[in-house]
Amino acid sequence: MATAKPTPTDSLSFCLAQLTAAAGEGLGGGKDTATNETPLGRALLALRTRHVKAAGGIERFRARGGLRPLLALLRRASAAGPAPSQVCPGSTPLSVQSAASAGPAPSSDSSPSIASSSSPSPPARLRKTLDLALSILANCCTEGACRAEVRRLGGILPLVTILQYVKTDSIQNRTARALGNLAMEPESCDNIHSAGAVPLLVESLMACQDSQCLQSVVRALRNLADSPQHRLALAQQGAVRPLAELLAAAPDPELTLALVRALLELSRGCSRACAEQLSLGGGLGPLVSLASHPKKAVREASILILANLCAQGLVRPALGNAGGVEVLLGELQRRRGPSGAGLASQQPLVRAVCLLCREAINRARLRDAGGLELLMGLLRDPCASAWHPRVVAALVGFLYDTGALGRLQVLGLVPLLAGQLCGEAGDEEEEGREAASWDFPEEQTPERVEAGSFRSLRSWLISEGYAAGPGDISPDWSPERCPPLPPPEPAEPASPTRGTALLRTPRALRTPGPGRSPATTEEPWGREGPALLLLSRFSQAPDPSGALVTGPALCGLLAYVTGAPGPPNPRALRILARLTCNPACLEAFVRSYGAALLRAWLVLGVAPDDWPILRARPLSRRSQHQHQHRELGEMLLQNLSVQAESPFGVGALTHLLLSGSPEDRVACALTLPFICRKPSLWRRLLLDQGGLRLLLSALTQPAPHPLFLFFAADSLSCLQGLVSPTRSLAFPPAIPLDLDLPSPCLYEPLLGPAPIPDPDLHFLLDSGLRLPAQRAASSTASPFFRALLAGNFAEAQMDLVPLRGLSPSAAWPVLHHLHGCRGCGASLGPIPPPGQPLLGSEAEEALEAAGRFLLPGLEEELEEAVGHIHLGPQCSPESVGEVFRLGRPRLAAHCARWTLGPGQCPRKRALALVGLVEAAGEEAGPLTEALLTVVMGIEQGGKSPSLDY
Repeated sequence: MATAKPTPTDSLSFCLAQLTAAAGEGLGGGKDTATNETPLGRALLALRTRHVKAAGGIERFRARGGLRPLLALLRRASAAGPAPSQVCPGSTPLSVQSAASAGPAPSSDSSPSIASSSSPSPPARLRKTLDLALSILANCCTEGACRAEVRRLGGILPLVTILQYVKTDSIQNRTARALGNLAMEPESCDNIHSAGAVPLLVESLMACQDSQCLQSVVRALRNLADSPQHRLALAQQGAVRPLAELLAAAPDPELTLALVRALLELSRGCSRACAEQLSLGGGLGPLVSLASHPKKAVREASILILANLCAQGLVRPALGNAGGVEVLLGELQRRRGPSGAGLASQQPLVRAVCLLCREAINRARLRDAGGLELLMGLLRDPCASAWHPRVVAALVGFLYDTGALGRLQVLGLVPLLAGQLCGEAGDEEEEGREAASWDFPEEQTPERVEAGSFRSLRSWLISEGYAAGPGDISPDWSPERCPPLPPPEPAEPASPTRGTALLRTPRALRTPGPGRSPATTEEPWGREGPALLLLSRFSQAPDPSGALVTGPALCGLLAYVTGAPGPPNPRALRILARLTCNPACLEAFVRSYGAALLRAWLVLGVAPDDWPILRARPLSRRSQHQHQHRELGEMLLQNLSVQAESPFGVGALTHLLLSGSPEDRVACALTLPFICRKPSLWRRLLLDQGGLRLLLSALTQPAPHPLFLFFAADSLSCLQGLVSPTRSLAFPPAIPLDLDLPSPCLYEPLLGPAPIPDPDLHFLLDSGLRLPAQRAASSTASPFFRALLAGNFAEAQMDLVPLRGLSPSAAWPVLHHLHGCRGCGASLGPIPPPGQPLLGSEAEEALEAAGRFLLPGLEEELEEAVGHIHLGPQCSPESVGEVFRLGRPRLAAHCARWTLGPGQCPRKRALALVGLVEAAGEEAGPLTEALLTVVMGIEQGGKSPSLDY
C-alpha cells in the first residue's frame, strides 16, 4: 500500500510561518491577506486537528512562539468589529483603538484588516478563520503555561472584543470556551472581570439558542465565580437570573448539568442579589424537582444550591413553598443514616435546616416532616458537637409552639440543653444580617422617623413579650441586631406570705449595677443564651418537675451558675428560683435528691466532680464566688422550706415517707433536715414516724444516688444541729486530753535494780519475759486475778505465774493497770501510729486482754488512747473505718462523733462515713446504733426521744 504523500501542513514550521504571515510578522510590505487565506485556513486546520492535539503538541506550539502570532491574528480580528452604533444596547462597546492597544502588539505597522469594519457580520472566510484560531487558543489554554503566556501577551482583551462584536454562535461558543479556560487561574479571572466580559457573557446567554454555545458560556460564568467578590460581581451584573430562567425552561441533560454546576458556584456564600435573581428567574421549583434527578451530579448540586439559598432570609419562605424544606430534611436524614455520608457533607444541610427554623411557615413544615427528631438526633450525637450551638439556637424558633415544645420535651431536650450550658463552643461562624428571620423584615426608617408599620411591629413585640415597653425599641431596631428576649417572667412579690416562696435573685449575682433601671438593663446573651431561653420556657409550665427537676437538668444549671467565668446569666438564677417556688416541684426535688444537691453544690461548695476525689480548680475563682453561691443556695433551700412547711408540703412529705416506694422514703428522710425547720414537723416525720432509722438502715444498702453517702453525712450532721442546737455550737471534745499530761507511774519502781517494794510475784509471758508484780495489788485490781492468785487455783501457790497469749507490748499496759497506774501513758505503748491498721495489731491484743482479765477501766483507757491517736482533729477520714473495725461500742461512738462533728469538713465527713459503711459490711446494727447515739445526744446522758416506726 502506497504511503500518503506528505503535505506542507504536516510541518509545524510551515503552519507557524503561515500564521505569522497572516498576522503581519516576517513579511515585508502590505501583502494582501486574501491571497493567504487558503494557505492560512489549511495551516490553522492542521494546527487544530494535528499539531495541537498531538502528545506534547500544545507545549511545542507555545515553545515555538505560536501564541504571539495567534493572538495578533485575533487582535486584528477584534479590530474589525462594527462601529459602536451597531452594537446591541446591552453590551459594553470597546473602541478599536483601545482594543488594538490593550496588549503588546506584535508590530506597529498598519496592515489591512481581515474584514471591513463596516460589515455588520464577518464574511464566511473570516468566521472560519476565527473559529479555527479561537479553537486553537481554547485548546492551548487548557495548560497552565499557555494561560500565563496568553495573559502576559495581553490576549484577554481581544477575546472580550470578539465576544462583543461577533455574534455568531460558533464564534461566541469558542470565545466563551477560551475565556472559561483562562478563568481557571485567579490572575486571569481578575483580568477577565476587569475587561468587562461578564455583561457580554450574560448577553450571549440570553441571545444564544445553541446548546453547545450556552454550555460554554455557562462554564465561563462558573469559572469566573472563583471568589466571594467575583460571585457578588456576577450576581450584581445579572448573571444569575438568565441561568435560572434557562433551568426553568427544562433544557437538555448536558446543559442542565452545566447550569446547576454554575448556580452551585454562584450560590456559595449566597448574596442577596443572587437569591433574588434565582427566585425571580423561577429557579426554585426546578431546583426542587432536580433534587430527585436520576443523575447523581445534578441531584447533589441542586440540593446544595437549595442549602446555600437558605442563607438569605428573603428567599426562605418561597423556598419552603416550593418544597425545599422536605427536600433538605430528607437529604439530611439520608446522609445521617447507616449508609449515609460523613459529617463534612452534612454540614451545609445542617446549617440550612437550622436556618429554615427562623420562619414560622417553614417551622411547621419541618415539624410535620420529622425535623424535630432529626435536630434532637444531632444534639445527642457527640460527633456533631460543633453544630450543637447552632441547633439549640434553631430550636429557639419553637419557643411559642406548644405542640413542638411538648414533643421536644418527650424527646429529652431538657437534659441536653442543660448539658449545653457548660459545653465547648462550636466552630460555627456567625450568620450575617441577611440570614435573619424574614418573619420580621428589616425596615428602612431614615432620619429615625417612626412609620406606621414600625409602630405596629413595636406593639406586636410588646404584646408578645419581646420588649417590656416602648422605650426598649428604637426605630432602627431589627431582630438580627439584638437577641430575642423571653416573655415577661414573674416578678418578685411585694409581700410574700406563708406558703409562698420568694422568687428573687441574690444581690451579689444580679447583673444591673447601681443606678440602672430595669427598662434599660440588657441581660448578657452569650453562647448559653438560647439554651437558657428554652429552659426558662419549660420552667414556666404549670408542672415542670418531670423535665427540669431531674439530676441531669439540675447538674447542668448548677454547673453553669458555679462555673461561668463571669456573672452568670440572671435567667439561670430565675429558673432555679422559679422551680424551688413551684409547689408542684417539691416532691421531685425530694425524689431526685435535688435539695441535697443544691446544698452540697452551692452552700458547701462540693460539686459531683469533686467527689470522692477533689477536682483541681483555681482557688481564686472558688473563693471569689463562694459567698455568692452560698447565698444563692440558702435562698433556694429557703424557698423549698416554705413549700415544705405549707399544708400542701406537709401532706406531700408525709405521703412520701409513709406510702412512697422504698427509694422515695429514703430520699424523703434524707431531705427533711435540709428543708424542714419547724421542730414539730421534723420530729414527727424523722423521730416519731421512723424516718431517721429508715435513713440509717439505708446506709449499708446499695446507694440510690452517686452522692448518697455525701448527702447522708450532711443530712445527719444537720439533724444533729436541729436536735441539739446549743451543743452544735460548742461540741465537747471527743477524746479526753488527760493523756497529754501523764500522771506518775506506780509500776516503774518495781522494774529497777533495787525494786521498792520487792516483787513477790512474776508473770511469765510466752516469749520468756518475766515481769515483776505485787500479788496483793494484782488481786485487788481485777476479779480475774483475785480468783487466780488468791483463790483455790494452783497459781495461788506459784511465784511464777504464766500469762498465755500475751505479747510484751500488750502485757505492758495490763501490768501498769494492775498496780494502780491511771493515765501514766502506758496505754499508748501498743497503739500503732496513724495510717497503720489496727486489726491484728498489739492494740487489739491489749484490748482483748483487758476484756479477758476483766479490766473495764483498762479497756476504756486503751480505747481513749486509740481515739487520741487515730481520731484526732488532724487525722484522715480513712482512720475512722480502721477504728470502727475493732468492734468496740465506745470506739464506734467515737467514730460517729468524729464523723458528725459540727466543725468537720463536709468532704472529710462524707469520706469518714464511707469508711464506716465499708467497715460495717453487712452488720448494720453497730453502725446504726453508734450514729443514732451521736445524733440524738444519748452519750451525754440525755433522754432519747421516741424512735418508734
